Amino acid sequence: MSNEYSASNIKVLKGLEPVRKRPGMYIGTTGKKGLHHLIWEVVDNSIDEAMAGYASVISIELDSDGFVTINDNGRGIPTDIHPQTGLSTVETVLTVLHAGGKFDSDTYKVSGGLHGVGASVVNALSASLKVWINRNGNTYFQEFKNGGVSEGSIKIIGQVDEGITGTKISFKPDFTIMEQNDFEFPVILDRAKQIAYLNKGIKIKLSDKRTDDVVEKVFYFEGGIKEYVKELNKGRAIIHDEIIYAEGKVKGDDGEVIVEVAMQYNQSYQSNVVSYANNISTIEGGTHEQGFTDALTRILNNYAGNNKLFKNEDEKLTREDVREGLTAIISIKHIEPIFEGQTKSKLGNKDARMATNKVLSIQLEKFLGENPDQAKMIIEKTLLAQRARFAATNAREATRRKTIFDITALPGKLADCSSKNAEISEIYIVEGDSAGGSAKMGRDRETQAILPLRGKIINSEKARIDKVFENTEIMSIITALGTGVGIEININKLRYHKVIIMTDADVDGSHIRTLLLTFLYRYMRPLVEYGFIFIAQPPLFKISTGKSFQYAYNEEQKDKMIATLMEKDINTKYNIQRYKGLGEMNPDQLWETTMDPTSRKMLQVQIEDAATADLVFSTLMGDDVAPRRQFIEENAKYVKNIDL
Repeated sequence: MSNEYSASNIKVLKGLEPVRKRPGMYIGTTGKKGLHHLIWEVVDNSIDEAMAGYASVISIELDSDGFVTINDNGRGIPTDIHPQTGLSTVETVLTVLHAGGKFDSDTYKVSGGLHGVGASVVNALSASLKVWINRNGNTYFQEFKNGGVSEGSIKIIGQVDEGITGTKISFKPDFTIMEQNDFEFPVILDRAKQIAYLNKGIKIKLSDKRTDDVVEKVFYFEGGIKEYVKELNKGRAIIHDEIIYAEGKVKGDDGEVIVEVAMQYNQSYQSNVVSYANNISTIEGGTHEQGFTDALTRILNNYAGNNKLFKNEDEKLTREDVREGLTAIISIKHIEPIFEGQTKSKLGNKDARMATNKVLSIQLEKFLGENPDQAKMIIEKTLLAQRARFAATNAREATRRKTIFDITALPGKLADCSSKNAEISEIYIVEGDSAGGSAKMGRDRETQAILPLRGKIINSEKARIDKVFENTEIMSIITALGTGVGIEININKLRYHKVIIMTDADVDGSHIRTLLLTFLYRYMRPLVEYGFIFIAQPPLFKISTGKSFQYAYNEEQKDKMIATLMEKDINTKYNIQRYKGLGEMNPDQLWETTMDPTSRKMLQVQIEDAATADLVFSTLMGDDVAPRRQFIEENAKYVKNIDL
């Protein structure tokens, strides 16, 4: 290998080459998530037009030929020659990185996109992209192929009435770069609905034309995030009928910060506070959430104190108390949003905290003063949460350990690993002593810990926090992981960077897995958000032919394996063993199928949208049967295999 290092070693990538060379830098992944991200990069531009007051309707269409078409009735991308590039402005926007109106504060005061590279990145990763623009009484058209190469210059292909304007972009992903995946309509539908909630008065149209049975949806919410809160509280017993709403503009460091807050208390024991900045989900929270909680805690304490609702004068509500049973949406619009955190989903602007605090304080104080009966019910709810917090203190103290590796504090049934390096350590939370015994004997003792559970844990969706902490299995999990829970959680103390749920592949196993996920999401949510939670995928079948065998993880795999065997030898005799539970596998089988890092299959639990995740958990694990039945009926068609 040559040691020479000269100018010839420096690669200069032109145009859109950097995107095609390193797509992950621009869209995160070339997998399914990245594929859908391409849609939102284009939609973000339409939303920018809408937030600026120029567009009112945005449509997204999945076409049968593999194209996705996004259309808006905004001003239309300018078509004149750009002074810096010498190309038409349309071609500049679609072929030059970091070219766009969101870098010009006179064009967009607030922008949903992060980098201003949206349209050009989509073009770079498309086999074909077409753009139509209605502007100046004309319809303009230009086409690009194979990563943004222009197929001729922009041209006029027709005329429209002077008042008709807008942009339509149709693209087909380049699957030589992107992984081959289908666009999933439910994923697109959820995000489109969320956008409509966050931008009141904007109509989002969806259509899926990939089959003869065309699906069409329209989302339009005049009430915006107030209607969002109403949906999230669907099926829950609410405490006060009126949704508290605050809206205002506050002068910030770079200009006005626009704040919207909608909130309503319910009888549940969970908190569902979801925040956004410029339509981007801030699942890690940030300064706007801090400002919200500051105002909420201060105003409720002041009201309770002034109206003598405390038993003792020195009594105070904490941030934890005032958030129990609260559903709230915080949405801010900022000229220069700063995103921080491991997943770049935490807002860092200091002026956002001040602005949110100020806007909510004024409106919440006004609401409490004008609605004394509802105010009293809210305070009573927070005082109940306070008493539960006191009752849970002893249980919570039991979860705290002097040091992260204080082995004497670990639950007795935990078979810990010998490694003290959390980055390479993993813990299997296993259903039942039988499976736990096999896992203990088959594991890699250096890096794999085993925690067997006895029976089903408590449903933490329906139980108050003090009852949750009285559950022996829950306490074992908390103690083993070492992070603490709730607002006191510290993920830096996590003892294992892979927390793997391993249950039987049947209905009972699925129920236990759901109970575990519900607990982890409600009380240890950062572990989910940072990607530490996994689901093991044990096989369903063992197919043996003589002395050889192979494993199938679902019905489809089993059928393909059998078909292959039949093709090789029509007289082949094979035996199919159906695993009813993990306990049926001996240690060697469990290792090679489910626990061996070189060959196992696992699913990482991720949260795309905290609000939707919360709604799913409350729907499936809550008390109200009707929403659960409706959810199952609407989503059953997306389930390929059900084990009954």
